[in-house]
Amino acid sequence: MMHQDQLVLERDSLERDVMDDEQGAQPEAHHQHRNVSGGSARAAIFGVSDGLVSNVAIVLGFAGASTTPGLVRLAGVAGLVGGAVSMAAGEYASTTAQAELLFREIETERKEIANRPDLEAAELEALYRDRGIDSDVVQAFVSQLMADPDLALRTHAREELGVDNLSFADPKVIALWSLMAFALGAVVPLLPWFFGGGAAAVIASVTLTAVGALAVGATLARFTGRPTLAGALRQLMFAAVPAALTYAIGSAVGVGVTG
Repeated sequence: MMHQDQLVLERDSLERDVMDDEQGAQPEAHHQHRNVSGGSARAAIFGVSDGLVSNVAIVLGFAGASTTPGLVRLAGVAGLVGGAVSMAAGEYASTTAQAELLFREIETERKEIANRPDLEAAELEALYRDRGIDSDVVQAFVSQLMADPDLALRTHAREELGVDNLSFADPKVIALWSLMAFALGAVVPLLPWFFGGGAAAVIASVTLTAVGALAVGATLARFTGRPTLAGALRQLMFAAVPAALTYAIGSAVGVGVTG
């Protein structure tokens, strides 16, 4: 029986050959990829973004109605705490549900491989033949692959469920990252109101939020390989639109209440 790592390499090689044949592509030099399968990076990036956008909307909405520092601080702190806890709870629930669902599907696949290996082997053979690999090659390859239950499970999980890694992200870690990231983003527009109020605090909130949005957008763009300037400006727009709307609404409501 071939070594497990060798089988993995052969499987990937077969799939690359098929893709090259279909696209007419020449083999490229090997390069390293970022690890994008974990949930921590996603939770951190979206946590900061959500915290920044949602809390600047709250802070400026209250600032539009009343520039009293105490009132704006109270609203901003409430938005920070409530949003961070809510987002962490949501991440925990969704990550846990996803992990449980995948675990159940993988366990089902494990039982099928143990109880009906011939049918599972036929599924893989049909899949690889549909990709244009020669039938004789496929049959010999799948036969050797199915001889290793762990490798067979990993391959079925990848081909049928789209799961490359059978170890799942810890929901508690994802929730913690989400909570801290949201709080970090949410505190940015709130900072000026701890040191003052009035128009100066409004301008400072807008400035800090704009800088933060540009930084988040640029970071996300670099992480995904997209144009940095476009990503930064897009994130700035995501923050500016709700901030402007809530400030306008707050101003209108504030005038109505005090008038």
